[in-house]
Amino acid sequence: MLKTVNRVVLGLIGLLLVLGGGSVLAVGLGAPPPSWWVHDGKRDVLLSDADRERWRDESWFWPAVIAVLAVCLLLALWWLVAQFRRRRLAEVLVETGDGEGALLRGRALENVLVGEAESLEGVQRAAVSLTGRRNAPEARVSLHLEPHATPGEALHRLSVEALAHARDSAGLDHLPAVVQLRGVKHRAERVS
Repeated sequence: MLKTVNRVVLGLIGLLLVLGGGSVLAVGLGAPPPSWWVHDGKRDVLLSDADRERWRDESWFWPAVIAVLAVCLLLALWWLVAQFRRRRLAEVLVETGDGEGALLRGRALENVLVGEAESLEGVQRAAVSLTGRRNAPEARVSLHLEPHATPGEALHRLSVEALAHARDSAGLDHLPAVVQLRGVKHRAERVS
C-alpha cells in the first residue's frame, strides 16, 4: 500500500513540477502564453495587488484557502512519518527465565520459518515477515502451494509444526499469524 501511495504522490508532484516549471520557462524565454495563462510576459509577477485584494470582501475565501493548505500539510506529514515507520520487526525479545532477556534478530526467525514452511509437503515456496512489537510479534506468511497440495492440510501443518516450533523456541505465549495461500501456476495435466 505504501509503495503505491509513494508512486502516485511522487508521480503527481513530478508531473506538476515539470508542467509548471516547463511552462514558466517557456514564457520566460519568450514563448507566447496562452489566453488562460496566469502570466502575461517575462516581467509579470505571480500575484498582483489586484489579485491579492480581489477576494478581500468574501468571508469564505481565506478560511477555505487556509483549510486546503492545512489538509495538504497534514497529508504531507502523514506521508513523511509513513516513510520512517518500520514494516518488519527487527528483533524479537526472548525470555530467558532469569529476569533478563535475549534479543533474536527478526530476519533469523523469518528465515527459519521460511525453511520449515518450505519443507512441508505440498509447499513449493514460502515468504514470512514479522510485524508487531518485539515482545508480541505477529507473522505474515505467504504459502505457494503445488497443484496436488491440500490447502487445509498445509495450513494445519504450518500451525502445528512451523509456527509452534517458532513460538516455543522464542519463548512466546502465542504467535498470531495471517496466512495467505496461493496456488502455483502449472500446465494442465492430461487425464486418461
